[in-house]
Amino acid sequence: MSLIDLRSDTVTLPSPAMRRAMYEAELGDDVFGDDPTVIALEERAAELLGKEAGLFVSSGTQGNLVSQMAHLARGQETVAGREHHLVIDEAAGHAVIVGASIRALEDRPDGTMDPAAIDASFRDPNDPHEPITGLITIENTHAHSMGQPLTPAYTRQVAEIARARAVPLHIDGARLWNAVVAQNVRPTDLSDPADTVTFCLSKGLACPVGSVVVGRRDVIWRARRARKMVGGGMRQAGILAAAGLVALSDGPDGMIERLAEDHANARRLAEALAEMDAIVAAGGTAQPTDETNPDPLDPTRVRTNFVLFRVKRDRRAFLNALRGLGVVMVEYPHDQVRAVTHYGITASDIETTIAATRAALDETRSNRTAPGAAQDMVAGTPGAGRDTAAEPAPETVGATAAPV
Repeated sequence: MSLIDLRSDTVTLPSPAMRRAMYEAELGDDVFGDDPTVIALEERAAELLGKEAGLFVSSGTQGNLVSQMAHLARGQETVAGREHHLVIDEAAGHAVIVGASIRALEDRPDGTMDPAAIDASFRDPNDPHEPITGLITIENTHAHSMGQPLTPAYTRQVAEIARARAVPLHIDGARLWNAVVAQNVRPTDLSDPADTVTFCLSKGLACPVGSVVVGRRDVIWRARRARKMVGGGMRQAGILAAAGLVALSDGPDGMIERLAEDHANARRLAEALAEMDAIVAAGGTAQPTDETNPDPLDPTRVRTNFVLFRVKRDRRAFLNALRGLGVVMVEYPHDQVRAVTHYGITASDIETTIAATRAALDETRSNRTAPGAAQDMVAGTPGAGRDTAAEPAPETVGATAAPV
């Protein structure tokens, strides 16, 4: 049986146009800087986001890592959200490799941090006990708030704080194009205020591998050196970059405009889930609720391709039953279940998913438990809450296997 895989938008397979482009790609040695397809991708990304230069990297994590290395001196500190990917899902690379600490602020339900708290978080550079604040980062879209897109106005507001404090602003834009499409804004409306922006090709844009970092030419040069230092130099990488060029292209083969289909599919799924008595609000920043009497799922919280919810069931039993019906979702923090729409998931698949969810809830009716109960604590599930493409073992369906 072919599974409808909603664990993440990283599980996509390249389109036929991408496969052709990868097969036919003109190649060179990217470490020497002469792979023409990589160069074309970097230039295209920089052009779309209004920056001087781009850098093709293997992953969003590597993009965030080399951006930090380009901006920060060892011992400096980054201001970021407590639930940002850079903080909780990148194996502490900021500490181990960059040599920087994190000043982690509370994330709000709209995916933002309080600008006043950002400004107040800066350390006193005259106090030798404190690290020196060297960078602000924001995440757009913001995963743990159910993929909320951050607005151009908020991005400018944070950038103004960064400028006043003489530090750079980095955007972890793993799903930046979802934010662009969801708000019907120009890409530069979101990228212009930032010093560096990274976005994933391998998530909503459906490429097999890679991300791109864009910024000023001198900053990107430092990031390129950092990429080499952490082992990210790839040789005939044009085979991979070719898929990215297709994804960023205009016309029917491009992957940006079609993100609107993913958003519509996610909203349709959420609207149907909201009508099911055993589905309740996600809690956390995704949909704050009274934990003793949770609200119903609010489908208007679904603005991009993330649907987060909880079940009045044993979560593991529900996910196992759902898989048995041909649909795969994944565990997420705060006892949540995550479903992510993406390329390859059709409107018909969503209707099948809705029917399968109803059936799985009926099948697990005897496994009732209150949302938030510690029946399968996320902390005890390796990799829970992170994007994965690995196939879980049947006895651990819903748990993730490894971060990407």
